[in-house]
Amino acid sequence: MLSSMNLLSRTIKKKRHKKPKTKKRNKRQETKEDPVEQDELGEDTEGFNLKTSAPSNTYGVQPLGNLYFSSGSINSRNTGLGNLQILTDELVLDILGFLDGTQLGVLATVSKSFYVFTNHEPLWRNLVLDKLNGEFLFNGSWKSTYIAGIYPLFDVNGCSSLKVRDFYSDYLFQSWLCASLEMKPEWLERDNIVRKKGISVEEFVMNFEEPNKPVLLEGCIDNWAALQKWDKDYLVSVCGDVKFAAGPVEMRLQEYFRYSDQVREERPLYLFDPKFSEKVPVLDSEYEVPLYFREDLFSVLGNERPDYRWVIIGPAGSGSSFHIDPNSTSAWNAVIKGSKKWVLFPPDVIPPGVYPSPDGAEVACPVSIIEWFMNFYGATKNLKRRPIECICKAGEVIFVPNGWWHLVINLEESIAITQNYVSRRNLLNVLDFLKRPNAGELVSGTRDRVNLHDKFENAVESTFPGTIDRLVQKAEEKRAQEKKPSFWDSVTDSHAGAFKFSF
Repeated sequence: MLSSMNLLSRTIKKKRHKKPKTKKRNKRQETKEDPVEQDELGEDTEGFNLKTSAPSNTYGVQPLGNLYFSSGSINSRNTGLGNLQILTDELVLDILGFLDGTQLGVLATVSKSFYVFTNHEPLWRNLVLDKLNGEFLFNGSWKSTYIAGIYPLFDVNGCSSLKVRDFYSDYLFQSWLCASLEMKPEWLERDNIVRKKGISVEEFVMNFEEPNKPVLLEGCIDNWAALQKWDKDYLVSVCGDVKFAAGPVEMRLQEYFRYSDQVREERPLYLFDPKFSEKVPVLDSEYEVPLYFREDLFSVLGNERPDYRWVIIGPAGSGSSFHIDPNSTSAWNAVIKGSKKWVLFPPDVIPPGVYPSPDGAEVACPVSIIEWFMNFYGATKNLKRRPIECICKAGEVIFVPNGWWHLVINLEESIAITQNYVSRRNLLNVLDFLKRPNAGELVSGTRDRVNLHDKFENAVESTFPGTIDRLVQKAEEKRAQEKKPSFWDSVTDSHAGAFKFSF
């Protein structure tokens, strides 16, 4: 977390208009000036830029630090909550989450404080996704979308919002701030991934897959029809009424794009569908697995294999917070439209601000990707082992080795395909993962989690007899070789610092 002094030293600049399982939120940002009311606050290189399309902070919420510079020194947040003011903002919102839309509307009339809390957009987002599922037309805000969906005769366009004075809340303010910030240039500068073009499969295996290192591959999907065809209009026309998974609901692409074109929120819905090729077979014919990833041993399971490929679509700011890919698989991710910022840490380095449970079943991390950049990205500069970073653009493919932590954020509206796979280089890791005592919690993408290990092992042995035994023998030989003393160790006494003769 950032210290209060560090927070107070930061400025937020709004650009003048010219032609992106258990989670936690960090302490909210405190700033001396009110960023909502100022257009530009100087040229501090540590400052943040607001998106030119950022929504105004409709209800006038200010960061808590501003209270200390207010002449009145009154927080209407507390006076309006009465005895409930002792509760944290998170707990107040958790309680309000049990109410329906009508109850929230009634409670909004009680006080200015309740008015602000009950208009918190994530409350209405949850109501829309729960009550309307994917059958909604996004109408600029989640509250307006809910009202239009539940009460279609009610004209929501004529409604205006109140601006509440002297309301200070770090939690509510940073929710708006994270939805409104542009990525800082310094978050995009580091590009230390190895880039390769035209290498052979043997080179890829020897230099990247075998040693389990990321690489960005250029030019290996130039023959995909998807690169030329897959824009919004084309996808809407070929997919028609087919629904795709977007967060907890399924939506038609036309409705999803209507949402993604308008939304400005902290955690946009991310379209992430594992059955796209079955739903729309023509999409399956317009891309192919790059040459480097065609050995996929999970294919021996046929229809019983876990989910392994996804079409991914999302607006700028959407993405995936830090995670490790499922079932100890490796993965490749190909960008068809747009661009993505990647941050990757090796398996033995837990990213700052990320707290996995001991059994690996849950990961606690910042609520949003932007929040992680705001509060933790700076700490990576002081790490002995810095992360691998890059921006992956349209036509490029990134290889994500098994066990690597990675975060991805779309820098613009993006369309991509990703696929998880198991090759001989990773087979033993996957088998070990699948037979863990808590496999029922860790294994994903399949209904039969407990028996997946035995099914997979038997299918591999049946299809490729002796493969597992040979890989086990090779791994044991490698471990023995690593333990074998070097020539220098054989003639040097490491404790006494003198030569010893062993021949």
